[in-house]
Amino acid sequence: MKSYRDLIVWQKSVTMVTHVYQLLKTFPDDEKFGLTSQLKRSSVSISSNIAEGYGRNYTKDYARFLNIARGSLFEMQTQFQIAQNLGFVERDDLIVINELSIEIEKMLNSLINKLSSK
Repeated sequence: MKSYRDLIVWQKSVTMVTHVYQLLKTFPDDEKFGLTSQLKRSSVSISSNIAEGYGRNYTKDYARFLNIARGSLFEMQTQFQIAQNLGFVERDDLIVINELSIEIEKMLNSLINKLSSK
């Protein structure tokens, strides 16, 4: 692998961010500095930490950044649950994001486990 861009987990996380941003356009304007802002930060953080960790010279650093990415993923999942509970988004509108987030979660877990066994 020549670049973090070759990682399928990174590619999927970037795709997910695009879906998140599109969905956030439907949120109430008064949430601009609330959940909308939080969801943008947490979703962008996933792919950013995958890339940053890949760029580190040490396997332990890489695993640490993947763990941070996983934490951001869990944060995003929680924020969408809150948004759904508040009626900002319907469950059906979250299908693509939910499917991608579960797939990314599994991929991150696998990659973290692989690096931890080295």
